[in-house]
Amino acid sequence: MTHDETIVLFVSKPDAMWITWDGRIEEEENSMRNFGRGVLAVALASGTMVSAVSAFAADPIIVGAAVARSGWMVQYDEGPLNAAKLAIEEINAKGGVLGRPLSLVISDSKTDPAGSARAASEVLAQGAQLVITSCDFDYGAPAALTANAQKVVAFGTCAADPKFDAFAIGPYAFSMATATPGLGALSAEWAFKKAGWRTAYVLLDTMLDYNKSVCSSFTQVWTELAGADSIIGTDTFNGNDMSYPAQISRLKNLPKQPDFVMFCSAGGGAVAMLRQIRSAGIETQILASDSMDGDNWLESVPKLSNFQYGAYGSLFGDDPNPEVRAFMDKYTAKFGAKPISSQALTGYSVIQAYALAAERAKSLDADAVVAELEKFKAEPLLVGQTTFTEDRHINYDRGQLIMKVEDGKHKAVEWQLPTSVPNPFK
Repeated sequence: MTHDETIVLFVSKPDAMWITWDGRIEEEENSMRNFGRGVLAVALASGTMVSAVSAFAADPIIVGAAVARSGWMVQYDEGPLNAAKLAIEEINAKGGVLGRPLSLVISDSKTDPAGSARAASEVLAQGAQLVITSCDFDYGAPAALTANAQKVVAFGTCAADPKFDAFAIGPYAFSMATATPGLGALSAEWAFKKAGWRTAYVLLDTMLDYNKSVCSSFTQVWTELAGADSIIGTDTFNGNDMSYPAQISRLKNLPKQPDFVMFCSAGGGAVAMLRQIRSAGIETQILASDSMDGDNWLESVPKLSNFQYGAYGSLFGDDPNPEVRAFMDKYTAKFGAKPISSQALTGYSVIQAYALAAERAKSLDADAVVAELEKFKAEPLLVGQTTFTEDRHINYDRGQLIMKVEDGKHKAVEWQLPTSVPNPFK
């Protein structure tokens, strides 16, 4: 687009309303309107009206985000949302999608399942042709169901429960996450084959389906590798409780400590449990999944050591993928801080995937876009190689980067691919 075309597009709707990132609508200032009318007159006189008409016809493609802007899910939704903003900005700078710019509208789901459906309805009412949902099945599925009812493509960012798929939600539902069966499998395989551990203790937070699915998949793969007797104990807790003296006592009083604790939890309850484990003097190795990515919570467990988890990438400048390192730098420059977690990569890749599918379909028709998404085979998106099929709208066998925390400091260890991913529905 030429400089003249850009100016004419800016003023082609003198009474336009401007949608800001947080969904507020603000009127143009009168001085801008007056300036715009003057530029339009110049355009008419100079013969650039064809460009003006063309730009006027390029109405924006509305992307709706029905995600948490308040409540505890913010820590999981903020990074993917900001990353989606960054992807939209970069795609628009290259000409948009099918010659049209992407425009983002946002509604706060308020970390509430009912609020998730309401938020989706609000962005759909604004014309959303893609709905981005929260980073969890429990809190994102209602929005996806609402979008599917209107035959609109819906994408979970890091919603990893395998039920976030077409068979459970509808044919227009996808997730950019690595599904929990893959997360559990790669955890078990890394612990056994790379870390050399032989005995495990499984500690499950029952608050979310995500936690249950990770631990279930881990247990299945681990017992296949190490035998059923290698799990020397299991326990559960509820992340809403915040105090766990009985669980801590049972773990501490085992006849022999395990090689590691497989820890399936998220949010404030996870941090509270870790703090209480270490405060009790239990220094056993702990292995977690990507729900524990990042360092925003580490001040609550000072100088944490013997802690590992899987992640989509490293936030700490040592990711083996230069594209991820470059993304982290751009994100930090734009938003003033690094993402809370590497789950931000999923938000960027949702926009990548939708734009790529629409361009290949040469259409924004939802069925045509879905058909192209289902042809993705090891598509090299920022989050990692991504495959969708008619039967599976979430990735099971994408790898993750194992991160290690020692003395409160993070270090990228190695990339781990799952090789024996269980079917959670058998």
